[in-house]
Amino acid sequence: MSSENPTQSPGRKPRVAIVFGGRSSEHAISVVTAGAVLRAIDRTKYDVLPIGITQDGRWALTTDDPERMAIAGRTLPSVDRLAESPEGEVVLPVAPANREIVYTEPGSVPKALGEVDVVFPVLHGPYGEDGTLQGMLELAGIPYVGAGVLASAVGQDKEYMKRIFISYGLAVGPYEVIRPREWENDREAARRKVLDFAGEHGWPLFAKPARAGSSIGISKVDDASGLDEAIEEARRHDPKILVEALLRGREIECGVLEFEDGPRASVPAEIPPVEAHSFYDFEAKYIDSASGIVPAPLTEEQTRRVQELAVQAFEAVSCEGLVRADFFLTEDGEFVINEVNTMPGFTPISMYPRMWQETGVSYPELVDRLLQAALRRSTGLR
Repeated sequence: MSSENPTQSPGRKPRVAIVFGGRSSEHAISVVTAGAVLRAIDRTKYDVLPIGITQDGRWALTTDDPERMAIAGRTLPSVDRLAESPEGEVVLPVAPANREIVYTEPGSVPKALGEVDVVFPVLHGPYGEDGTLQGMLELAGIPYVGAGVLASAVGQDKEYMKRIFISYGLAVGPYEVIRPREWENDREAARRKVLDFAGEHGWPLFAKPARAGSSIGISKVDDASGLDEAIEEARRHDPKILVEALLRGREIECGVLEFEDGPRASVPAEIPPVEAHSFYDFEAKYIDSASGIVPAPLTEEQTRRVQELAVQAFEAVSCEGLVRADFFLTEDGEFVINEVNTMPGFTPISMYPRMWQETGVSYPELVDRLLQAALRRSTGLR
């Protein structure tokens, strides 16, 4: 029930398609991540084809210029500005026997761009990190970096992620879900549901899109007066909303990477409070360059425990390749898992590569290990 990777021509380097951008609100961060990967990948070992997806869903052939993919001041990059043509489209194969990439432009004969041996998808959020792209690559029989269809989908949906964690005995914080029909059909009942939750767990609460990342669309709600505005802000990114209670404690992150003998955990990191921000939001992460502490100042026992839990979370969600697992170390000394990210950012200030750098795996080696793990795997059931 799987398709084996075809044998490469003698002397030909593996061809890597780096796919980035996308239709989600994390488009710009995906572009930044792609720039970092392009800068790090070993060109003596791999041929590289950068493919950007615009915010309206067009697959574009883009410039191979990492410098143009960086955040400039407070200006975020986009695929539209990197595309070689405003109308040209890249077409991926849909049959497992064919890995030929084709480029088309209106009024021109389609041009073959050659075969692709592996895809490195650095898409964040819906329409890329959530199993949609992974499913397409499975149909095409093309190996790819990172989690498969199920793990990608679960890793994107915070509600079902938490349900799986609970079923595996991992501690999660209190949460409530507001589904689209609840808010659209009976807003007052949905509001009462959240107020009852606040009555049990206290204020403040956090309202967030259930299927987004990078702290986009998240609001800290201090009392009932700010609830509607916070929910509407989250709904701009996802009609399903997650409401979480405040967990008092330290924010600890840990990376997991797939080695030949299985997943291993990195040294953990700590995200300290950011004075200019009420929580670790998008601007704190990417614009104001908030930096974490690597390694986290934990005891040996705490370090061992969070590494163990990170690998357990990786296995619980059936992940492959990589994961960043985010925890709270509560005031009573318990690690509570917040979420996993199946395609964490690879920006220059991203925590995942920093944790592995401190563990002894350099950025270029990290990229190489992910590509080699993908090339070892077959597509299909495994």
